[in-house]
Amino acid sequence: MTITKTVIGVDVGSGSVRAGMFDLNGSLLTHATEKITTTRRSGSRVEQSSQEIWQAVCSCIRNALTLADVCAQSVAGIGFDATCSLVVLDKNGDPLPVSPEGDAKQNIIVWMDHRATEQAERINATHHPVLNYVGGKISPEMETPKILWLKENMPEIYERAGQFFDLADFLTWRATGDLARSVCTVTCKWTWLAHENRWDPDYFRTIGLAELSDEDFIRIGHHIVSPGTPCGNGLTAQAAAEMGLLPGTPVAVGLIDAHAGGIGTVGVEGGALNNLAYVFGTSSCTMASTTSPSFVPGVWGPYYSAMVPGLWLVEGGQSAAGAAIDQLLDFHPAVEEAREMAQRVNQPLPVWLADRILEKTAQPSDAVALAKGLHVVPEFLGNRAPFADPHARAVICGLGMERDLDNLLALYIAG
Repeated sequence: MTITKTVIGVDVGSGSVRAGMFDLNGSLLTHATEKITTTRRSGSRVEQSSQEIWQAVCSCIRNALTLADVCAQSVAGIGFDATCSLVVLDKNGDPLPVSPEGDAKQNIIVWMDHRATEQAERINATHHPVLNYVGGKISPEMETPKILWLKENMPEIYERAGQFFDLADFLTWRATGDLARSVCTVTCKWTWLAHENRWDPDYFRTIGLAELSDEDFIRIGHHIVSPGTPCGNGLTAQAAAEMGLLPGTPVAVGLIDAHAGGIGTVGVEGGALNNLAYVFGTSSCTMASTTSPSFVPGVWGPYYSAMVPGLWLVEGGQSAAGAAIDQLLDFHPAVEEAREMAQRVNQPLPVWLADRILEKTAQPSDAVALAKGLHVVPEFLGNRAPFADPHARAVICGLGMERDLDNLLALYIAG
């Protein structure tokens, strides 16, 4: 009997895990989704659990197999993408807490966590040449400020840590036991100089993380490889049993979630050099590829081979996009009424709101007139580009005393 080959793509976003099963022509056969928990603490701290995320990954893969009605033997390979969140493990690979009041299960500092703003500002004050490759300013969303925060605020955890992973690299390690890191993750978020194929020891000594350099970077990535490269010997027996797959199933080195979406976007007609990728979710990223490095203050990069092999990447966007819309709507007195009405017809709230707006307008572009007098600057989580200012905050101008659904629609449009 001929077995039709399939591949599995796993996307770990800020609020859920999704596993899609595809045939080798790229057609989606089925997908499964599972929500994950986000813990918010004081001081702009946001945390998750790597154990919970791993369990959700395995559950989604098992469910996708069942829904597609295919056997484990059909799966030719697995690829992961994930948010650029920091996973902290001890020398045995077990989770370590990342907040004084937290337990070990909460061992991920989520990308949107801004606890390391002070550390990022001190790093930026050094004006180290490495910073030229992150738009001139490192962000508290990136990993070296967060590791420095751990060293200064939880030194015993920093000392006990055996590995600091980007979440996508944690997933490939958990699946295969291979400690390899992705060029995508370490170039975009860790200051790996991909165009020179090296870490800069002087940068780590300058910012106060000399230990990582002295250890030859074994805790953050000694073996850096391109996305898509096979990891180790494929799925370990344990990981395969958890996923319902076969040991040895190939696993590819992954990417940051937005960059995985970026590859799909710039790959359409015209090619990477002629397309701008706009990937929208909890945050948003706008990404352009160039043949030579482009240095733009406040725009992340230039990153070599971080998204499309052989090309440089520059990346803008906002820290709060979908999250900003959620925050904005939550302020309005009519939001609970709208949520109940959306739930009755089994629609997400933004979809329900958009449908109501379209009912009121002849053309979608006419909707802007409904927001007349309302203006929103949605910097709830600082400005990512072009100002690279984590202290920026949102402004809503033009609010009146209205509490009805029409006013909620207007606020949604303005946002």
